[in-house]
Amino acid sequence: MRRPAEVSAHASILPSVKDRIPEATVRRLPIYVQALEGLSAGHDQISSEELASRAGVTASIVRKDLSHLGCLGVRGVGYDVGDLHAEIRSELGLTREWAMVIVGVGNLGRALASFGGFEAQGFRIVGLFDADPAKVGRRVAGHRIEPVADLVSAVRREGAAIGVITTPAAVAQEVAGLLAEAGVESILNFAPQVIRVPEHIELRAVDFSHELRVLSYHLNRRRSGARSEPA
Repeated sequence: MRRPAEVSAHASILPSVKDRIPEATVRRLPIYVQALEGLSAGHDQISSEELASRAGVTASIVRKDLSHLGCLGVRGVGYDVGDLHAEIRSELGLTREWAMVIVGVGNLGRALASFGGFEAQGFRIVGLFDADPAKVGRRVAGHRIEPVADLVSAVRREGAAIGVITTPAAVAQEVAGLLAEAGVESILNFAPQVIRVPEHIELRAVDFSHELRVLSYHLNRRRSGARSEPA
């Protein structure tokens, strides 16, 4: 039974409240979804402390983040897992389907195309594209690889909202331009290259080299600290 102090997953929340959700909170929301989905069956309530432990943050951050959604837990009880999961998914737009295309069908592109978990999260691959004539016409995970020359028309035809770039760095900017011309609203760039897109397009970059350099920094600091300790 729903407790009066809890906020329904479908409760009306003023747009002005949601419009003020900080970017840092938005970046943590998918982590909360993952943590909630990892709970065992019958786990109906979760405290901010437990969710924080599973998400790798503090309980105060969890409470502040969820307050931006209008989600208020009950002292001594916590949050209703089903309601909270539904509310966060709704805020992230995961209750609808998003069509996406992948440009660049090398090792990474093939791996992404073959991943079976996207559709369950609401992301449907509607096209694979590559500039290599030797790859065009081949099939990956049931999708036929199309030439990049057909990218713009295909994106418009399929209504793709998301473009995923997994090309070599040298052509990433050109591909981003084609995706922008085609009308995609968001781009996820895996190419190790800084690209520019129009302001109305949401751009996210996943640079493995960058992340490895950051890891290298922390490893170097740790190893250097260990060497400097007195015997």
